[in-house]
Amino acid sequence: MIKKPFSRQLTAIGLLAILNPVTHAEGEPSQLFEPAEQDAKGRFINLDKEHSKASIRVTAPFFMRRVASSLFSHAGAPKRIANDGAYLRENATHSDPTATWIGHATLLVQMEHVTFLTDPIWSNTPSPVPFVGPNRHVKPGLAIKDLPPIDFVVISHNHYDHLDLPTLRKLAKRNAETIFFVPLGNGKLLRDNGIEQVQEMDWGDSINYKTATIHCLPTQHWSKRSLTDTRKALWSSWAVTGSERRFFFAGDTAYYSGFKQIGEKLGPFDLVAVPIGAYDPTAMMKASHMNPEEAVQAALDLQAENAVAVHFGTFNLSDEPLAEPPLRFKAAAENTVLADRRSWVMDIGETRKF
Repeated sequence: MIKKPFSRQLTAIGLLAILNPVTHAEGEPSQLFEPAEQDAKGRFINLDKEHSKASIRVTAPFFMRRVASSLFSHAGAPKRIANDGAYLRENATHSDPTATWIGHATLLVQMEHVTFLTDPIWSNTPSPVPFVGPNRHVKPGLAIKDLPPIDFVVISHNHYDHLDLPTLRKLAKRNAETIFFVPLGNGKLLRDNGIEQVQEMDWGDSINYKTATIHCLPTQHWSKRSLTDTRKALWSSWAVTGSERRFFFAGDTAYYSGFKQIGEKLGPFDLVAVPIGAYDPTAMMKASHMNPEEAVQAALDLQAENAVAVHFGTFNLSDEPLAEPPLRFKAAAENTVLADRRSWVMDIGETRKF
């Protein structure tokens, strides 16, 4: 295995006043995880052994079904409730710990007197060709213009439904001080699109930002935005921790052993966001996505006080019925410590305190 060279270069001198690389956060180990490894071709690899890839007999019909299903009803999609952002803008100063589901893997989180977004996407089709791609079933739960000031954004990986350049450009234009934290190899893409406040991080890196610490952590997934760049950029999960609350965002991931390690090293967490959708067909999805039962187990491994379900129902990404993932998630949590009010299935646009 070839280790990647260490790099932690700030993109703007102005960041130095508020954002400092650290070797450790108080009370936590100096290196939570080893840096991500690369193979002989320089492509990043997962911690756990890869699952076997699906054959063309599975993938070809799958993509044909995605095109056909775009014409179907959106019955079973998540409910959307009105949210004008007024409470969130006021709360940006007082900072009650809150999470608001915008849709898909996008959460607006307020804690430790900072406000941040996870994998923000406001586009209707996550695709290299805007008018061709998975269609959006439910509009975002909050308009970009109604957002409170965003301190930072965390990006889990470069797939189009998680790294949405039109959205990121709007956020950067809206507030020049917003910082975009990305895994290694993703910074150039943002800078080439006019986004300068970018900080690349490797697995195990931690950075202090104002009153919080941001941790870049492993996850079990992959990256690709073109025909030739598979696994050339890193993917990650993220934790944001402080003196009052601890939050974990799984990004997009299969179930793997790292959840337990993260829970042991950084837990317990007050809130974890776990993806519960895009798991059918299993032969194609298991290598990179969790089903709802695995998502519950991941939350337990992470020592979660509360678990919020994300990454389901918003886009036409997979074969399972739209209404199925949250039902299975709640059922799987029923006989665990996450039963009832501790396993969150939110409406799009809904805000909850944690």
